[in-house]
Formats: sequence, structure tokens, C-alpha cells
Amino acid sequence: MDLRHLEYFAEVAKHLSFTKASVALHVSQPSLSKAIKHLEEELDVPLFYRSKTLELTDAGKAVLSNAKEVLTSFHNLNSELEEVIGLKKGDIRIGIPPIIGASFFSELISQYIEQFPLVNLKLSEVGSKMIKQGVEDGSLDIGLVCNIPKKSKFETIEIISDPLKLVVNKQNPLAQAECVELTDLKEEPFILYGQDFTLHDRIIEECTNHGFYPNVVCHSSQRDFMIEMVEAKLGIALLPSKVADEITKETIQSVPLVHTSASLDLGMIWKKGRYIPYSVREFITMAEQHLLLSEEAEVLNE
Repeated sequence: MDLRHLEYFAEVAKHLSFTKASVALHVSQPSLSKAIKHLEEELDVPLFYRSKTLELTDAGKAVLSNAKEVLTSFHNLNSELEEVIGLKKGDIRIGIPPIIGASFFSELISQYIEQFPLVNLKLSEVGSKMIKQGVEDGSLDIGLVCNIPKKSKFETIEIISDPLKLVVNKQNPLAQAECVELTDLKEEPFILYGQDFTLHDRIIEECTNHGFYPNVVCHSSQRDFMIEMVEAKLGIALLPSKVADEITKETIQSVPLVHTSASLDLGMIWKKGRYIPYSVREFITMAEQHLLLSEEAEVLNE
């Protein structure tokens, strides 16, 4: 059934006149009559009594009632699509590792919400491994991950490469050093990220490359808890510089690491080859622009 024929029929029924309907629709009267005739043949019922005046048959009244619902639904669908395409509505499901929190891209989120207030951002705090899995299986649209996967199933944007710093209680002799090497930490108890974090594997690998396996006394996915453990002198932690430099506790000192490539390589990923909704696509575009502006600002400040 041609939706246009239903629209023509509804207009004729509204005016009970082929002449007035043809003017309203900007369609020739012969074309309009032909469309109605085709609809009657398709439904195998007469829709109008054609006498001195035009009247709906009982079948025509039934068709008109349903035609209005169909046309209204179609109009609503078009409006909904226009809103989605125009980025007035939509959902974006984003995975964020708890260890970095939203602070790394809070400005981007604020800008996006300001520009597209009806787009619903759903943030999930999980480790990078689970984020990759979520993007892979479609439960997440975008993920922020530590240590960007190379030659993978994902499209990626590199956001930052943030060196790790030693976070230690000030009563620990290491707190007095200007910098430390990983080998200086081989006797220290480690408070480490949970095993679903790629940084967990990265730190273990880097320590192993320096000739020792870390003495892990605690795993955690929450940076605040890790910092509290350090404050309680239960161990040392390796945290991204941006996180370590934000610690304001007087009992804690952050110390740069040297002769190591251990870092938080933060990136944004989405599934390669999968359809990207308009709202998600615009978020990615805004992230790329935001990153470019940040890089330009850093160059100007140097």
C-alpha cells in the first residue's frame, strides 16, 4: 500500500471534495481520482458514495480512522528521526576507567551537554578490559581505555600519554628523593590496580622487565581507596601524574619515576565497521576538535 495514497484519501475525506483536496495537495484532480480508485481496488471496497455530494462509506470511515493513525505515526517517526539526526535526542553509552574518573574529559562532556542538552550521556565506571569487551559486544558506544590497543577491532583516538608517578607516605624514605627508579621499589608493598585494568598488566610487565615481581598487598579499582591505603602506610602506589598531582593530603608525596616507559596512555575507542549513531559521531568529532585545541594551547604555553 502506497502511503501517499492514504494521504490523498485522508485529504479528500477531510474536504469531501476532490477539487478542494487537489488544491490542498497541489496534485491534479485526475491524478487524485486515480490514486483513490487504486486504493479502492487494493482494499476491494468502495470508500466514497459518489452522487451529488461526496460521502464516506462505512468502509471509508473505518479506513479513514486507521489511515489517520498510520499517517500520525509516520509523521511522528519523521519528527523523531529529524530530532536524532539534528542531535536533539539520543543516548551515548561511555565506559570510563574509575582510576581516571571523568576529570580527564569533564570539559568535553560539559561542552557536549551544553550544545546537545537532550542527548543522554550514560557513563559506566569499569576497567579498560571490560570497556573493550563492552565496545566489542555493543553494550558501550565509546570507551576510554588505558593503553590503546594496536592493530585491533577498534577505531581509536589518542588522548594523552601521562607518565606514572610514585605516590608514597611522607614518612617513607623514598618521599625525600627527587626521583626514583622502579628498582628502588622492589622491596616495597604495592597497592595496585585491579586485574581488569590494563595498567595492572602494564605495571607488572614493567617491573618484571626491571628484574623483579612487585609485592602486591592490595588490588583496587578506586583511586581514592588506593590513596587512603598509602596514607595509612600500607604500601606505595603508581598513579598517573595528573592524578598524583591533584592529591592534596599533607601526609602523601608524589615522586617522578625515571628510566621507565610506564605511563597511562589514554585513548578513546569505538567498534570498527559498526554503524555510528549521529549523537555518537558528533561526540567523537567534538572530542577530536577538543584534543586539537588542547594540543595547540600546550604549544602556545611552552
